Amino acid sequence: PFQVVGGKVKKPGKRGRKPAKIDLKAKLERSRQSARECRARKKLRYQYLEELVSSRERAICALREELEMYKQWCMAMDQGKIPSEIKALLTGEEQGKAQQNSTKLSKAGKTEANSSNP
Repeated sequence: PFQVVGGKVKKPGKRGRKPAKIDLKAKLERSRQSARECRARKKLRYQYLEELVSSRERAICALREELEMYKQWCMAMDQGKIPSEIKALLTGEEQGKAQQNSTKLSKAGKTEANSSNP
């Protein structure tokens, strides 16, 4: 009836722990609690995904509007017209470049003046 394996006496029968007498009501309550937590996690996951989808849809709409605006600009330029927005962009860039060049020149002038005086 007994086996000796590796110096230890083994009893025949099932291996592992014997299942303890678990209270059925406690087991059912744990199962219910686990199910509640699972539903709550699922609800949060779906809320997150719905928010993600709606934000992506808003981004798509904004990009479509931007694309349509660029198409209108291209059609206008094909007809020889320059849209006012592009004129504003170009004049803004020219003014920005002019300001950058003037600040570079003034800084260069200051460094030359400082280097000539010992």
